[in-house]
Amino acid sequence: MYLKVNKEQKSIRIDKFLFYKINNKNIILTRNKIKNYAKIGNILVNGNTVKPNYRIKPFDIIKILIVYSSIDKKIIPQNIPINIIYEDEYLILINKPSGMVVHPSFGHNNNTLLNAFKYYLKKETIVSRDGLVHRIDKDTSGLIIISKNEYCLQHLLQQFFYHTIIRKYIALVWGNISNNTGTITGHIGRNLFKRKQMNVFPDGKYGKYAVTHYKVLKRFKYVNLVSCYLETGRTHQIRVHFKYIGHPVFNDHIYGGNKIILKNNILKKDKEFLKYCLNILPRQALHAFSLGFIHPFNKKKYYFKCPLPNDINFLIKKLNNKFNK
Repeated sequence: MYLKVNKEQKSIRIDKFLFYKINNKNIILTRNKIKNYAKIGNILVNGNTVKPNYRIKPFDIIKILIVYSSIDKKIIPQNIPINIIYEDEYLILINKPSGMVVHPSFGHNNNTLLNAFKYYLKKETIVSRDGLVHRIDKDTSGLIIISKNEYCLQHLLQQFFYHTIIRKYIALVWGNISNNTGTITGHIGRNLFKRKQMNVFPDGKYGKYAVTHYKVLKRFKYVNLVSCYLETGRTHQIRVHFKYIGHPVFNDHIYGGNKIILKNNILKKDKEFLKYCLNILPRQALHAFSLGFIHPFNKKKYYFKCPLPNDINFLIKKLNNKFNK
């Protein structure tokens, strides 16, 4: 959001000015939240970050990064086990299993990760977004970070906004990718006809800019194991980008990876084996493998890895035994 201070404006603290100015625009922000925005560098005046006690002047140009919440349902605590990778008094990292929705939404009112997290805390939180920093798809497994206080949340959201978070995924994709390493670019936006799907719009006239870097880790004749580094974080980014280059994620039901799509001739025995592989993994072969960030309070660099789940490991073992004897 951009604001220009008019020439009649009296000199007052910026946190007080924004509290009245923004809330007048039907956006609810407390003074405390505005102070936290300033502390983490989300408020700039004339291009420079300022402290909450900065006194505005006529014609100042104010830029404020406001994080909006799309989670508007009341979270009910539910006793659901969660796999904690790391925890301190400020944040928690959880290994989310496939099949679990991250937060309540249409058709998923309970049994979500946030329901489990709220029960685990054993107390009410006043953190916006219920502490949720980011999301991964229901049928994607792996690392999720949740904040326990507002300052930590805003600091981590800022890292996601400026793409300084390090996120790596492991996936199995169809076909043999030509190069061992590469980058996929292309704006990602909502499919114009199928609203549950996303599309790549290469001309950039629609959607948001997206970049995925990849590296082939192993080749199993018809399927490649790849690591993916996200430079941006768009909805379904890896799934959409790999479909776009003709290598959809293995058993991705939304983007065509749930059937054998290879163009080259396949031996009958190999075709039957690949059908068997599709049956033993009932979801897309995608896992949020690692997460790196700057801790909001001690400012140290943290980097966590989350091993592949049993279902993907089992599939890899089967592919390896068949095609890499």
